[in-house]
This record gives sequence, structure tokens and C-alpha cells, in this order.
Amino acid sequence: MHPALNIAIKAARRAGQIINRASNDLDLLKVSTKKPNDFVTEVDKAAEAAIIETLLEAYPTHGILAEESGRQAGKGDEEYQWIIDPLDGTTNFIHGLPQYAVSIALAKGGVIEQALVFDPNRNELFTASKGGGAFLNERRIRVSQRTKLAAALIGTGFPYRMFDQIDLYLAIFKELAQKTAGQRRPGAASLDLAYVACGRYDGFWEFGLAPWDIAAGALLISEAGGLISDLRGEANYLETGNVVAGTPKVFAPLLKLIEEKLPESVRG
Repeated sequence: MHPALNIAIKAARRAGQIINRASNDLDLLKVSTKKPNDFVTEVDKAAEAAIIETLLEAYPTHGILAEESGRQAGKGDEEYQWIIDPLDGTTNFIHGLPQYAVSIALAKGGVIEQALVFDPNRNELFTASKGGGAFLNERRIRVSQRTKLAAALIGTGFPYRMFDQIDLYLAIFKELAQKTAGQRRPGAASLDLAYVACGRYDGFWEFGLAPWDIAAGALLISEAGGLISDLRGEANYLETGNVVAGTPKVFAPLLKLIEEKLPESVRG
């Protein structure tokens, strides 16, 4: 295993301990609102601080892009950047719904090279290194072998901040409801992408995500034999925040169906 991935695992498990302890006392949790329907807790902040401390202890020159603290320039080594979501699925966490995760990725020159998604509830650790495959708790994972959209279970996420696209979302959802085996919307995109990588979902689509929602899951999917792109079928999803992913055979018809619904202003 790559040394940087080992450090990331150490960081994620530290964050997981903080999250698990806090989950036992949700009534005491202090919650603040960043934007409408976008919450942050002291747990997000404590988990992020623990992750950053662990990473910078090992790699003090690396840059950081983290959800709560924003961007920190590296000290002399701009080529490397850690992309961190300390608690993806905060709204679920606040409500005691056990579907949330820690997401950490390492980019070199803008290319994701190491990735992990850690579910502290199920103690499931998804990891990937570029060119080295994807794993769940050290067992190799692959995307599912489903080949037809009609048999596919698709993950998604609806807008919770940007409601100007809600009619477009619902139109795509309606069409996919009739042309797939079903859709799921659990509320933590990093885990949704990890579930595509290990075959629990056959595809996934969502718009308006942040880089820290996508970065780790994207590498998991590609290393597990799946495909992931933006709405143009290109690799600019970290910039656009728009993602379509799936098994090789499910990805193409899923992307085509979504593209056909999109106005030109939304594509990207």
C-alpha cells in the first residue's frame, strides 16, 4: 500500500472515532447553518482538524482543500493537494441516520492518485491507488456486471441548496424511474460513488457537488473498472460538480438519457 494512503487511513480512523463518539450524544450537538439546508457541526470541524493535523504531520509541504476550512497552500510543494470532506452527509448525521462518511483524496498535479472513503458506522474502508485497483477492507472490488439500464439500480442526489434546477432533476428522475430497476437517494455522495465501485449500485448521477464530495469516489470507480464523467462525457467533474458514473455498459445509456434532458446552459 502506498505510504500516503496509509497516512490517510490513519487520519480517517481518527476522524471516525470523533464522529462515532459524537453520534452517541446528538442531543448535545451544536449545529450552525452555512447556507440554507447546508449544515456544519462542531464534529465536522473537529474531524477535519484531526485529519489535517495527521496529514500535515507526515507531509508538511502538501496543500489542503477541505470543506470547512477551505484552501491552504502547500509550503513549497504545490504539486500535491489533499482534498478532504471530514463528514459527508452531515444532515444525515444530525438526524441520527447512519449514512455518512469521511472522504480523503490526494491529487498530484491535479490528478487524483490516492483515495479513501471511510464509513465509521459499518467500519467499511474503501481505498484506491491510481493503477493499483480498488479495495473494500483490503478485498479487491469491481463494479457490477450488469449491462442493461433496465436492470440497473441507480444512486442519485437531489438539490438541497440550488433549487433553480429542481424541475430538470425531477424530469430526469421520472424518466429513469421508468427505465431502471430503481433509484436511491441516501444523502452522502462519497458513499454513493463507493457503492458504484463495489457493485451495490450500477450507476450514479448528481449535479452541483463539491470537489471533496467526488474526488475519492471517482478514483474508486475508475480503479474498480467503472466509468465516470461530467455531463459532456469528459473528465471535468471536479470543476463542474456534475457527475455521471456507472458500469461500462450502464454508463453510456445513463449519460445519453441525462444529456437528452439537459438545456445547453446546464451541460458541463
